[in-house]
Amino acid sequence: MSLDKATVARISRLARIATTDEEQERLAGELSGILDWVEQLGEVDTDNVEPMTSVVEMLMASREDAVTDGGVAGDIVKNAPKSDHGFFVVPKVVE
Repeated sequence: MSLDKATVARISRLARIATTDEEQERLAGELSGILDWVEQLGEVDTDNVEPMTSVVEMLMASREDAVTDGGVAGDIVKNAPKSDHGFFVVPKVVE
């Protein structure tokens, strides 16, 4: 895909990036090269390639999905200015 100077000017205006005529000419060539490289990626056959999280085969760390209270509620409430029976005491805000 080839970009011309007018397309680069429009892109830079939409991105709110100030560019000179010389910069637009240079950017048109650079962006065209990038788009050509991206088009080459479309030629690669990936039909039988499994999705992966890394280039190295590895198992994701996992743990049992169990609901807990964290086991530190007493330590957390201990930091409160006021508490009552394991709960935070806060001033009344609604009349």
